[in-house]
Amino acid sequence: MHRVKEPADITDEARSPFLAYGLSGTPGTDTFWAAAGAPTSVRGDGGGWLTLFLWRGSSARIGFESWSEPVPLRRWGTTDCWYAEVSMPERLRVTYQFLTEDGAFADPSNPAGAGGDRSVAATPDAPAQPHWPLVGVEDVLPLPRTRVRWASARLGGRRTVRVHPVGGGGPVVLLLDGDDWLYLHPAMTAFDSAFAAGEMPPVTLVFLPSGDREAEFSCSPALWEAVRDELPGRLAESGVRAEWDRLVVAGQSLGGLSAMYAALEFPDLVSRVACQSPSLWWAPGALEGPDPLRGPAGGDIAARLRRRPDLSGLRIAFDVGEHEARMLPHCERAEALTREAGATVRTSRSASGHDRAGWRHALLRDVAWVLGE
Repeated sequence: MHRVKEPADITDEARSPFLAYGLSGTPGTDTFWAAAGAPTSVRGDGGGWLTLFLWRGSSARIGFESWSEPVPLRRWGTTDCWYAEVSMPERLRVTYQFLTEDGAFADPSNPAGAGGDRSVAATPDAPAQPHWPLVGVEDVLPLPRTRVRWASARLGGRRTVRVHPVGGGGPVVLLLDGDDWLYLHPAMTAFDSAFAAGEMPPVTLVFLPSGDREAEFSCSPALWEAVRDELPGRLAESGVRAEWDRLVVAGQSLGGLSAMYAALEFPDLVSRVACQSPSLWWAPGALEGPDPLRGPAGGDIAARLRRRPDLSGLRIAFDVGEHEARMLPHCERAEALTREAGATVRTSRSASGHDRAGWRHALLRDVAWVLGE
């Protein structure tokens, strides 16, 4: 958990806390704001990092994605400068936003955005994510040109599925929660970049938007029956090259749970999985309790794995945020049981909490790995 450094009750420039972060000038002036940028970190006294967040305007808090409770900002004198010095652990990449009475806002000084109302901060020792471009608050992400209208008889309703051939297309990579990878994080651009660098084979990205996430992703066959029986035909009508015999399912959180379920229950369809921070604590009724993560390690998936299915045809990459302390026992149990069942397994830990900003690199790396020999 973070600590917020309490400043002395001073306002003179000479004793400004901002000097330690390389910001000189009178806080709150136009010169000061012109020099301000993304959150800046210095080494903390007790290890880890001390990170400066700045907000120009009225009273606000910093809302972090999964890693911390909101942190209040402190005003510098009577200026419009609000700030917090937040203690962060080593190796952390986190999504955040400023919370005010008027709503939630991205950091206008930070070029690393995640949608219109969120930004991404990283400690200096967080691993690089070279294929993910900086996306500012005002930037509009490019979208795949191919759209498939899918009115599913099994799932009900209509949804728009975007399709993008990387390197001319190839094996289908089904991205669950596809809208997040379209509108928050530029997966299309990142996969193209990884292919150009020789780190990704040709693939066909299929961005599958979620409907009712809890209903569709909680170990239910309906989604995967629809994917198996309906989606290939709809994609074929688009004319984009799509190889279903080496389908990769990529999912995060409940999407990762669903990907793992599909590999167990639909092995003829799904034999390659890349899942980040899968919700392997899930079991029937778990979400109705006060603390869903308090159940048996590995939840329903571990129970299915203990029946000793033959997973020798499965190639699966697990990743989980190294700061997700309560998720780790669930993931570790399922990882071990999956390996014991004969699957080819890769495990890794991302420098994040339960946060897409930390999962992005694992997504590219692990999709490429599961398609390898």
